[in-house]
Amino acid sequence: MTSVLPDDRVAAAPAAAPADRTAGATRGFAWLLVITGALGVLASFVITLDEYLLLENPAFAPSCDLGPVLSCTEVMRGEQASVFGFPNPMLGLAAYAVVVAIGAGSLAGARHHRWFWLGLQFGTLLGAGFCMWLTTRALYEIGALCLWCCLAWAATIVLFWYTTVHNLRHGVLRAPGYVVAGAAEFPWVVPVVWCGSVLSLIATRFWDHWQRLL
Repeated sequence: MTSVLPDDRVAAAPAAAPADRTAGATRGFAWLLVITGALGVLASFVITLDEYLLLENPAFAPSCDLGPVLSCTEVMRGEQASVFGFPNPMLGLAAYAVVVAIGAGSLAGARHHRWFWLGLQFGTLLGAGFCMWLTTRALYEIGALCLWCCLAWAATIVLFWYTTVHNLRHGVLRAPGYVVAGAAEFPWVVPVVWCGSVLSLIATRFWDHWQRLL
């Protein structure tokens, strides 16, 4: 019988350490990455195409022009539609495609180091913050909404929060135990309240318009 010496056990431990510093995604979270990313890509693609057609033909009316409030044309013509010098949805095409790729890789069993998940956390935080900034501009400066933009905003909110929950569960983000437990037990609360708050702002901002429709 071959005996195992204490030195053998000590020497074997470091080999397992790299795997301990990586984390994969649950199947549910991986699918959420794929779905929210795909919705973002879809919304970004449609908006990019409509902006191109509108540039080619100023009389073009996007299919999401449903009235004075739900008017993609008004949103696309606002200066906020090209914050970085190019149409915002072009940025979305790249960013959401990366999210889809991460989700697909996670479904295939990919595991990533803490810095990778922190990068995704930072990216989704920036995305959520940018979407909220665009929301306020659409509501209180442009005075109109783009339904495809709203889809991208909702997808980004869900993406950001569930990325946060994933990182709390795996210790990527440090937090007290009760915070981690609460986020893991009720992960749906924050996105529901968040999206509900945005809907409330939309309802109150255009209340007179909604009343005329009833």
